[in-house]
Amino acid sequence: MPLIYKICPRALWREAEAAGRFTGAPVDHQDGFIHFSTAAQVAETAARHFAGQDDLLLVAVEAGALGDGLRYEPSRGGDLFPHLYGPLPISAVVAVDEMPLDADGRHAFPAGILPA
Repeated sequence: MPLIYKICPRALWREAEAAGRFTGAPVDHQDGFIHFSTAAQVAETAARHFAGQDDLLLVAVEAGALGDGLRYEPSRGGDLFPHLYGPLPISAVVAVDEMPLDADGRHAFPAGILPA
């Protein structure tokens, strides 16, 4: 099963871990679903929506563990983005990695996440 990714402020993610589920960031609450990106989309998502932000985490989620609440819907330029309608159970998370800013102010991703 493919992995999908959520970029999340560290403090918000730590609250989710303590609660056992993630109910979303403010933008997710506003839109009515939790926004995710595929590996092919996550670098652009970081650059577009999180530019210059520090103290972020990249949360990798097993898409198949999310059931019928996960839908791929058109967004930027008609590209299909994963959206979760409902809370994200922490049990579906397979990795949580730091996203430090590099010397150029761009987010550094863990090895093997971004397509070559």
